[in-house]
Amino acid sequence: QVQLVESGGGLVQAGGSLRLSCAASGSIFSINAMGWYRQAPGKQRELVATVIPRGGSTNYADSVKGRFTISRDNAKNTVYLQMNSLKPEDAAVYYCNAKIAAWNNGGPLTENEYWGQGTRVTVSL
Repeated sequence: QVQLVESGGGLVQAGGSLRLSCAASGSIFSINAMGWYRQAPGKQRELVATVIPRGGSTNYADSVKGRFTISRDNAKNTVYLQMNSLKPEDAAVYYCNAKIAAWNNGGPLTENEYWGQGTRVTVSL
């Protein structure tokens, strides 16, 4: 029942910008953490940035510090990733991740980790 849907991926030239969005839906009690991960072909999925919706504390991978900004709109259950000064090495499928307490299909309240389907970011030279 809980779903994460990403949007905003696409093709951009090196040095350009993109903004990714991830909206959570379902019978949500609370979103305790949200973040972005990315996976390039042949590579392990890696953490890009996280945010704690309550309070808004953030954490970034060293490779994106100063270039990417994660933010959230708690009222919309949405997290954003503003990506500036994009580099070819940023090209990957970006996945939204969230730790959400929810009532799934009318069941008891449980906290689980959810993943979006991914949105592809391509950076050209």
